[in-house]
Amino acid sequence: MPELTIRKLLEQIHNGQIRIPAFQRGFVWNEKPDMVAFFMDSLYKGYPFGTLLLWRTRQSLKVERKLGPFDLPPPDTDYPIDYVLDGQQRITSIFGVFQTDIPEPEPAPWTHIYFDYKASPSAQESQFIVLDPAAADRSRHFPLKCLFNTVGYRQATEGLPDDAIQKIDEMQSRFKEAQLPVQMITTEDKATVAIVFERVNRRGVPLDTLQLLAAWTWSVEFDLTQRFKGLTEELQPFGFEEVGEDTNLLLRCAAAIIAGDASPETLLNLNGASVRERFTEVLNGVKGAIDFLRTNLKVESLQNLPFHTILVPLSVFFSVPGNQIATYMDAQRQILVRWFWRTCFSRRYSSGVLRSLKTDIEEAAKLKSGAHSNLDSFTTTVTPDFFESNTFTIDTVNTKTMILMLAQRNPLSFVSGAPVDLANVLRAGNRNEFHHVFPRAFLKSRGFSTDNINPLANFCFLSSADNKILGGEAPSIYRAKMPTSVSDILQRAFCPESLLFRDDYLAFRSERARLLAKYANDLMK
Repeated sequence: MPELTIRKLLEQIHNGQIRIPAFQRGFVWNEKPDMVAFFMDSLYKGYPFGTLLLWRTRQSLKVERKLGPFDLPPPDTDYPIDYVLDGQQRITSIFGVFQTDIPEPEPAPWTHIYFDYKASPSAQESQFIVLDPAAADRSRHFPLKCLFNTVGYRQATEGLPDDAIQKIDEMQSRFKEAQLPVQMITTEDKATVAIVFERVNRRGVPLDTLQLLAAWTWSVEFDLTQRFKGLTEELQPFGFEEVGEDTNLLLRCAAAIIAGDASPETLLNLNGASVRERFTEVLNGVKGAIDFLRTNLKVESLQNLPFHTILVPLSVFFSVPGNQIATYMDAQRQILVRWFWRTCFSRRYSSGVLRSLKTDIEEAAKLKSGAHSNLDSFTTTVTPDFFESNTFTIDTVNTKTMILMLAQRNPLSFVSGAPVDLANVLRAGNRNEFHHVFPRAFLKSRGFSTDNINPLANFCFLSSADNKILGGEAPSIYRAKMPTSVSDILQRAFCPESLLFRDDYLAFRSERARLLAKYANDLMK
């Protein structure tokens, strides 16, 4: 097995020969500088620290990573390039600690490692520590930064006692003689490289799903993470940039479209060529699903969705290749809408997610093809208790479902009577845009407990500004601050007018829960 000395490794990095491919995870030891110090201790003591795995190729990649914080020089066109498949943390640590030619672009504490030459040698305890240069004690701390710099080393040892210099010289000699074991793969076959990278990285800290799939799908022209970043920017004007940032969700959509399943096993067994060839189809599916949610269900951002996984079957239905636009009949639209509400009210994706998701993916594909589909065949019934027993909590499935349900009625301001700006209100996802119909202060003064004050049935679209105008008084009192005609405002909010302004909270809550339940069941018909 070939080996590299530290000096040779530094030279090859400075020459641009050793580089980091884009599909590698970033340098993480910078967040745990003690890991770098312990690695130096292992080098010093000759402990095994694993083999460096390099891929030698004559093709330079279009997308690369920095070596930690360092910008790498361009490679020499006359020499092959060695891309790091395994050992990035170790190689970056060695370069950052020992090199002196490239200035640190930003403060990096992990590059300042010192040898404590007064510490007692120990097989277990490290003799190397991370220190701010200003805090280093020259009488016991020697910087590793100068070990491979002749002038710097001479200056750093000048004036030290002979016994200290002897220890430091011995330490320097060990690092100069240290051999770094290297395994080299020489190939121009990208598929082989991706497979090796994926298998190697299963041994250590697990890669996230995106990194694993990126290893399989990566090519010189195709970088999956960059494609997802592009989608994020494309969706930002519509309030759905979070979709592009939710890589696991996007990967599920990709697997569902390409392989008809969104399980983790399917994700990791996707064929890279298929992902590359059909990636436009995946993007079209995701964008089509988002457009459908915005147009038909008033969903203005990912956080409005009771279940993010709803995007997966929808993406299957709307996936089309190239520049095509997905078209559908009204009967199909009705099935999708019915399925959406039944999924939300039944909490379909709260348990047994993979099983339900696989079924819905298959049925969405049938619906797309024009075949008979059972996508909306499951049923559920909403009772008034749903709105009386569930508390309004902005991030819960039940609350998000009720908010979207109320949005279908195009609510009006309780103060001005003007339409609520749903796009801004829902996109913000702010709790301050929803308040009690019967004010909390009023109910507390009547002796109601928090549980009785905060059920879904006592909330509606009501901004902070409107809520301040209405105040914490009884509905019969704040009625004077509302428009002359309030029938349309209250009907859209499912608020029975006679009970509201009679200040009969329990009767109001019960009747409103009944009206809300009736509308919920109508949406699922």
